[in-house]
Amino acid sequence: MTLIMTTPEVPGREIDRVLGIVTAESVQGVNIVKDVFAAVRDVVGGRSGTLENMLRQCRDDCLRELEENARQMGAEAVIGLRSDYFSANNMMILTLMGTAVTLKR
Repeated sequence: MTLIMTTPEVPGREIDRVLGIVTAESVQGVNIVKDVFAAVRDVVGGRSGTLENMLRQCRDDCLRELEENARQMGAEAVIGLRSDYFSANNMMILTLMGTAVTLKR
């Protein structure tokens, strides 16, 4: 299992080698039904479970992809994880990026 950290280091461990940047992307389509229900929620208030689930799915997909990409590079950890969410043309897009590293024993 690859450690994934938002911090610039792994607590209690020293970085041995920096392997480079590792990224992952997920794009989820928002269909008309989801748009309508989300718009209704915006008007009447409350949380949009549909969009929250979509964001959760994007995040889970990205984390799996990021871990696999880091493992293929020979990384033991990804540090400095950053995320960026945005939407365009009825698509929900998430990108994750971090620095793949190995750790001293």
